[in-house]
Amino acid sequence: MSACSTTERTHSATVEWQPANLIRRRRQASDENQGQDSGFALVVLNQPLHAQLGVVRRIWNNVQKLTTGEAQVRIAADGGANCLYHAAGQHGDPCFDDLTLIIGDLDSLSPEARRYFESGTGKTQVMRDPDQESTDFGKAVAHIRAHYHTRAENDTPLDIVAVGGLGGRVDQGLSQLHHLYLFQTDPCYAQGRMYLFSWESLTFLLKAGKHRIRVRDGPAGEGDVFGKHVGILPVGEPSRITTKGLEWDVADWETKFGGRVSTSNHVLPTTEVVEVETTRDVLFTIALRET
Repeated sequence: MSACSTTERTHSATVEWQPANLIRRRRQASDENQGQDSGFALVVLNQPLHAQLGVVRRIWNNVQKLTTGEAQVRIAADGGANCLYHAAGQHGDPCFDDLTLIIGDLDSLSPEARRYFESGTGKTQVMRDPDQESTDFGKAVAHIRAHYHTRAENDTPLDIVAVGGLGGRVDQGLSQLHHLYLFQTDPCYAQGRMYLFSWESLTFLLKAGKHRIRVRDGPAGEGDVFGKHVGILPVGEPSRITTKGLEWDVADWETKFGGRVSTSNHVLPTTEVVEVETTRDVLFTIALRET
């Protein structure tokens, strides 16, 4: 991700996205595209993991060390630790044992999960933050931003991937989308990008300007990690969007809640890169491929 000024971002700079690299096995990512999204911290939210456990494992394993000898950054937001424990630890599976931190007001953390992670080989730290003006998700993001802001190898912002989003109650799901706006106010993603995985889709924020989103590296096939369904949602305010690579492309198209909204669009089988230009911040969501 390259730096850009507000003027450059508005008029000419194009943001390149490689979201498939977050969930591809490392050997599947091409040499050209592997580096862009390879540095990220993982936040596990309080939603059951069984529906997409294979995807969660791949994302977990794709978290890379920030410096030689330093542990990967994997954080559970309060009850997210329960979900990791129920998915693996209680069954004798140690795949999530190297959890870095459990953070939140700890009103959801079960005694069993806490004992398991605190006494395990991963030496998980538990940190209580009683602040009632922030969510557990927000506390996890704030901790990452304060302590793991840059990747050591090239001093660029550390991205954040959250898993377990958009499940359960509607107000919780909307709160998670709110966090994508709350923690990405800079037009150039100066503090890093954020991605939200639910069990059926990946969602991220497109700032006002031009974007190129690589959805596959060749014709549609078995190597795809995404399905065909795409949505572009003007959650914060109305926008005008132009797209390329979708079945129903639009040009200078007004979109707003209470008006027209682009949902259930399709990535064409021949499309490798979806292009989106937007006058205001919008959410981009794409379905995960069924496995």
